[in-house]
Formats: sequence, structure tokens, C-alpha cells
Amino acid sequence: MKISNNWLQDYIKTELKSEKIGEFLTDIGLEVEGIEKFESIQGSLEGIVVSKVLTCEKHPNADKLKKTTVDVGNGKILHIVCGAPNVEAGQTVPVATVGTRIYDKTGNFFQIKEAKIRGEVSQGMICAEDELGLSDDHGGIMVLDEAKYEVGSNFSEYFELVNDDVFEIGLTPNRTDAMSHYGVARDLHAYLSTNQQKSQFEKISPVSIECEGKNNFTLEIEDAELTPRYIGAVIENVNVAESPSWLKDRLKAIGLAPINNVVDCTNYILHGLGQPLHAFDADKIADQKIKVGTVKEGTKFTTLDGVERTLKGSEIIIKDGKDNPMCIAGVFGGAESGVSGETKTIFLESAYFNPVAIRKAAKSHGLNTDASFRFERGVDPHMTKTAITHAIKLILELTGGNLAGELLEEYPKKIEDHYVIIRFSKIEQILGTKIHREKVKEILKALEIQVLNEIQNGYEISVPSYRADVTREIDVIEEILRIYGYNKIDAPQKFSFTPVKLDSNDQDELENSWARSLQSLGFNEVMNNSLTSVKDETDAVKLLNPLSNDLAFMRKSLMEGLLQNAVYNINRKNQDIKFFEFGKIYHKSPAGSEKKYAERKQLAILVTGRNVSENWLQPKSATSFYDLKAYVKVLLQKLGIDYKETAISDERFSDALAFEAAGKILVKLGKAAPQMLKDFDIDQDCFYAEIELELAQLLRVKNELKFKDIPKFNKIRRDLALLIDKNITYQELYQTAKKNKSPFIKTINLFDVYEGKNLPEGKKSYAMSFELLNEEKTLEEKEISEVMDSLIKSFQKEFNAELRS
Repeated sequence: MKISNNWLQDYIKTELKSEKIGEFLTDIGLEVEGIEKFESIQGSLEGIVVSKVLTCEKHPNADKLKKTTVDVGNGKILHIVCGAPNVEAGQTVPVATVGTRIYDKTGNFFQIKEAKIRGEVSQGMICAEDELGLSDDHGGIMVLDEAKYEVGSNFSEYFELVNDDVFEIGLTPNRTDAMSHYGVARDLHAYLSTNQQKSQFEKISPVSIECEGKNNFTLEIEDAELTPRYIGAVIENVNVAESPSWLKDRLKAIGLAPINNVVDCTNYILHGLGQPLHAFDADKIADQKIKVGTVKEGTKFTTLDGVERTLKGSEIIIKDGKDNPMCIAGVFGGAESGVSGETKTIFLESAYFNPVAIRKAAKSHGLNTDASFRFERGVDPHMTKTAITHAIKLILELTGGNLAGELLEEYPKKIEDHYVIIRFSKIEQILGTKIHREKVKEILKALEIQVLNEIQNGYEISVPSYRADVTREIDVIEEILRIYGYNKIDAPQKFSFTPVKLDSNDQDELENSWARSLQSLGFNEVMNNSLTSVKDETDAVKLLNPLSNDLAFMRKSLMEGLLQNAVYNINRKNQDIKFFEFGKIYHKSPAGSEKKYAERKQLAILVTGRNVSENWLQPKSATSFYDLKAYVKVLLQKLGIDYKETAISDERFSDALAFEAAGKILVKLGKAAPQMLKDFDIDQDCFYAEIELELAQLLRVKNELKFKDIPKFNKIRRDLALLIDKNITYQELYQTAKKNKSPFIKTINLFDVYEGKNLPEGKKSYAMSFELLNEEKTLEEKEISEVMDSLIKSFQKEFNAELRS
């Protein structure tokens, strides 16, 4: 949102410079992202001098050029080569002297330099109107009235040039109260007045306007829930024309293109006071009646942009006496009823519409206007009359019209302010510091929050309705802190805390623990939109009112989002990726289920690229399936869950594995299928895993945290080389070893696999290591032999394994 400093000064008087104002606005939550300079005429005519053409003769070396001598004042004569057909001796003209910048419409410029043109010296430029930014006329040089312009004077002296600083504010959606210059000024004054800074601010009120005669228009509101307040005015004898320069400059400064004096007035009030207005050509309103309601679904309506739209039947529609739609209320006007150069009578509208209805209408038609932006967030219902009276006054001044009859108004049920109770103890708890009660009251008053009653340890207060987001005690405390100043809350010099036992039933604790582990392994967390598009709609959950086709479904898997993150990074030469995401997935429930839809929360992990950064000690090494598996096992070890590995088939993977626990699939992991990678235009292997969070939380072992001394005795390692059938997996051997009753077995590992010559057909060799430890004493050889013999017998019995020497 753009805020003009000149415009802001209409509502608040302060001597602060723009940079300081920007700093204070940021401090109170209206973050200033930048300050741009605005000039009504680019370059402000700097370096342009009123001059007299003394001589003018044909250029000796060019048919279309002329040599001139020009008096620029103070007896200084310049030689200028000019190509304009209308240049003559005796003319008074504007001259750009050497060093002057000449701007084009896009803001680019060239600088006037002394040069030779076809062999003749040229020490400046005699300017046309378009070269000075005064008009688009390039028919010849600009010839001035010598009676009005003094030779040698600065040309800028004859114009009311506007220079402005424009703040670019990154406004958060909740701050509807600050979506105008008046709102920003009001908020700024609240801060300045309570922080020893000088400022003057006067609350704006409706103005009294004398009407002439009466009008025959009537107003009908069909649904007061959709349109709680509506005010209309009929203005006759208007002369629709170009707006004065001051108004055009105000609008241009914030990036708006002036249209005509009526439309410009409505835009001026919109951005000045925050209340959207709309002007209709009153002569095109059938039966001189305004009806506000809905129309049948399927009704065709052409908007101001010339697009024919099919109405849904839920939009608030401004209609005439014959129910012809004239405007999608709060969103976009109609092509047939808009103000044009021939308009003589206008009907001016100011209203408060139901924010939800406006939001739905704007989204369904893909329209985002300045009006809908404000209406759908909730404008100030008490500003409705103030805004229209100020608009009428301005329109009368600029168009020469007159107000016909009294205002038409419907306001059946007044929208009340918010009632809230705040406690001083809660303020101190949230802020971490004490603020004097009188200071709290001062801030509330500055924010136009009325203290209704002082109660024990707090206040009963009334929050103005224009603060639609301030409805709870915590909201008011945030407002107090915002104006008091975040920078005034000192950070404590020391922190005191007591270690607490973490609740193993707390899933947030599990997620935080896993997140810390993954971050320590070099992972980055990502967050993706739950809304997406899907190829297969079989069990997908579709939105009833999607923002677009690309955001029409709830995601069925986290995999697509992570692959999208990956390709974004890969395309920017960041090819070594470790990502994880906590998020929910959504499906339609199977037929016969109690609930129509189901959702599950998962942890998704994706790795691709190199597993170790390139360096001189280590060659390039690509991430593999086993790297991903190791990361997953690190997480599961924290939970103490017993699981078994099984190969599975999943169209998303070319090779996939599942970890099963308690008869359910806890983890799926594998290598992304080539088609998946092709769909995302990824040309490197990606490995993906997903862990069911609710199941992991349910199965985790609820052990107390225990500490023990580091063993005083060393571990003993023994290796076994086993000759086994090719169809036997390491996981089977591992599970058999884990079942061994010996308390001395601490680690089991596979360190070599051999398949090839010198082995019988159908056989392979696994070399496994076992680390044994007795924490009470040194293991004797007899004890070690007993453990190893027990393991060998188990392998022989279960798998018919043979020992290799």
C-alpha cells in the first residue's frame, strides 16, 4: 500500500522528516518497505531557463537543422543547433542548459552535453512540451508569451510543482483501520502523542451540505444482513471533466491514473478516508429506484472492464427499479451505468457490506479491486456517512453540481463497538514489565479506545468498530505494546529456568525432537501449501470454492511439494538437498466409514545430490537409498519402537521399503520413480520417506529418562562370515541375532557382502560384526565363545548357514 507524505500531512501536522516517520510507522507495525520520491514533473524542470532566440539561420551542413544564438540571461549567449520547424528569431523559449536531465515517460533520461552537430557547436536544447513532461505535444518547440516570462528566470518558477515522499507499507491483512491516509495518520498520532513527539490530529466528522429541492429516488435493501448500512445521494448538473492538477498529482503519487473529476473524487475519498464509494449515471437507473440484494444464478452482467460475467446468485448486487444489475456491490461497477463525459446527474453510493459476501464474490469472479480489498476485510461502518458527505462537498466544488434532496439512508441495526475487559496483571504478564496505569489509560485514549469503567485490577473498555481485529483482551494488550513501543521492553540480563520432564504424550514434543535431530544432520525444514492440483481425483478432497484450478484439492501426499521445492533449488544450482516437512495429508474415507474425509499427519523427508560436500580429501559421493534409511533409523531409535522391514510396491517409488510396527505401516521410503521425476523435470535421483506421526506417537516407548556411567571396560568385537542362500536378507539375520538372550550383545553390523566366483551357485557371503560388553567386569574368553556359539547355532538352524574360514 502506498501512502503519500503530502497527503498524510492533511490529517496530521508534524515536523518530522519522511525517514523518521517511516521509522516510527515500522515501529508500530505499519512496516515501511521503502520510500520513493514523486515529482509531478520528472526532474522538476531543473536546469530549464527562459531564453530569447536572437538569431536563427539555416545549418550549413544539414537541410532540416538551424543554427541559433540564444540569450539565457545575465548577458550569456549560447549557440544551439535546433531541428524544430517552428523556431524563429525573436521567440521566447525554454532552454535546457548543459547538465540538465531530460526524462521520457518511462523515467529514463539523457543529459544535455555540449556537442558538435554536423560540425556546428550546440550548447543546449530548445525544448518542446513533451520533452519537459508538460504534454504529449511534439509538433515543435514551446513558444512562450514574452509578457509573462522573464528571460533568464528559472522556468520552474511558473509552475506549481509537487515533490513528495511516498511510503510503501507492507500492510498485514488484519489492519483494515490503516488502509487509508487518515487511518495511518490516526495510528501515527497515537504513537507520537504518547511518546513525547509533537503532532496535531483532528478527528474527521461528517460535513453539513445544503441541498436544493428534492429527488424522486427511492432505496430498498432486500437483506440487512448482507447490507447493514447504505447511504445514497443524488447530485445534479455535474460537469464531468478533467480533474485539477492537485487532485491528479495526489492520485499519481500513489500510482493511480486520473480518469475524470467524479471518479477521481471517489478514489480520493477511498484512499484518503478508507471508505469505498461508487458513482452511477443517475439517468440510467430505471424507475429512479436503487435496490440492493441478489439476482438469480446465471444472470449475465457486463462489468466496467467490458467482460460479460455469469453471476452465481450469492453476490450482493446493486440493481435498478427493474432488477437490472448495475454493480457487483463492493467489487466492480457495471459498464452500462458508469459515469461518462455525457453524465449530468450522478447517484453516489457509500455503504457497509457483509465482508464474507464481498470476499466470496471477489474470489469467485477473480476480481481484486481497491474496494473489495477493503470491504472484504471490514471497513469502518461509522465512516460511511462521513465519507459520502466529504465526497459530495468535493464533487460539488469540482463539477459545479448541486445536491438534490436529502441523503437516502438505511441503517436498521447499529453496529456496536467491541466490549472488552483488560487486566493489569495480564498486561504485566504478557509484556514482562510494568506500565503505569495512567500510561495505559493514555495509550487507550490515543487509540480512541474508551474506558467505560475502572474495575479492580483493570478496565472495562469499548473498542471502536473500525478495529475489526481487536475483540479480545490479548488483542488490546498487543495494541498497548505496539504504541508503548517494542523497543522499550528490555531484554533480561539473565534467564532462570527449571528443567521439566517432557510429556511423552505430547506430539509437539516429538516433532520438535525430530526436527532438532534432522537439523543437526544438515536438513532444512520447508512448509508447503495444503492446497494443490492432482492428476488422480479418485480419493482426493476437492474444495467447494477453490481460488484457482491449481489450488482446487487438498494434498494427498507431501511428496509432490518436496519435489517442487527440490526442482526450485536444483534450477538455481543448489543440487545437494536435504529437506523435511511436517504436514497433513487428506483423503476421502472408504465407503461405509463414519467420517466422509480422513486426514493424517506425516513427517516427510527428501534427499538428493551429494551426501558429502565436495572436498580434496573425499571424492564425489552421491546420496543413496541407504543414506535415507539411516536418517529414518536415527529418528526411530529415539522412540524405542520394534519394527520389521518389508519390501512394498508403490507407484511413487521404483524401489520401496516399509517399516511395519504393531501390524501397521509406520514408514514408507524409497527411490522416487522415474515418471515422478520426469513430471517435475528433475534429472537426478531423489530419495523420499514418509513417517506416520500419530502412529509413531502412539507406539513410542514411554520410558523415563535414565543416565548411566560410561562403561569402565572395553567392548570386544567378533566377526562371522556366513555362507547363506541368496534369498536371505540381512534384516532376517539381524532379527535372529536380536532375539539372542545374551545381555552382552551391544551392536550388530553387516560390513561385507560377497557374491561371485569360488562360491557355490545360489549362495552369497555375509560378513557380520558383533560388539560384546559386560559393564561389570572384563569378559572372559569362555563367555565370549558361549555367545558366539549361540549365534552360530541360531543362524544354522534358521537359515542353514555355513561358516566360512
